[in-house]
Amino acid sequence: MPPHRERHRTERVGWLRAAVLGANDGIVSTASLVVGVAASGAARGEVLIAGVAGLVAGALSMAAGEYVSVSSQADTEHADLARERKELATDPGAEEDELARIYETRGLDANLARQVAKQLMARDALAAHARDELGITEELAARPLQAAAASAATFAVGAALPIVVSLLAHETAVLAVSLTSLVALAGLGALAAGAGGASPWLGAARVTFWGALAMAATALIGRLFGTTVG
Repeated sequence: MPPHRERHRTERVGWLRAAVLGANDGIVSTASLVVGVAASGAARGEVLIAGVAGLVAGALSMAAGEYVSVSSQADTEHADLARERKELATDPGAEEDELARIYETRGLDANLARQVAKQLMARDALAAHARDELGITEELAARPLQAAAASAATFAVGAALPIVVSLLAHETAVLAVSLTSLVALAGLGALAAGAGGASPWLGAARVTFWGALAMAATALIGRLFGTTVG
């Protein structure tokens, strides 16, 4: 009989967070930029330039931010693993004691905890300590390039929506971009919340609220500055 394989929502937390954050930022920031410029009475070409510039700058900013952030996490993990590797080489007995105490605090009796510690250290001591002492696993290890690429790609996909809509409906760009972006944000929020096991309605509402607030603010600024310049 094949082993039972359970899939948990926590397994997709990493990529889901990066994808949702990237797409959400792409829609909100670019839609707000396009709405603000369009509300000022700018020509179609100017709106397009602003939108594309926002897409490129935002995607690169997301990539850089994710890379730096996750690289810092990776550096910390590598430093902890290097220290653990050194301690295992210089004092393996103390490290076995430490691992056994961890298992005791999780509910194993002293003898069984010692046996488990011995067997796991005999198989792969560093992996055992990385997982049970440091909380570092292969599946959840920091991957800076992967995080940067995912954030940049999802930002670009999200940002493309308001740009395309503004081209198709320039005369009503403010309204068209706002409505389509809010619908997309609501769908994105609902999808992300549902995948994470939360209420899709709550996820849609909170993303839509902040998106609407951002677009309203930039539309007001664009209208005020456009009126002043005109």
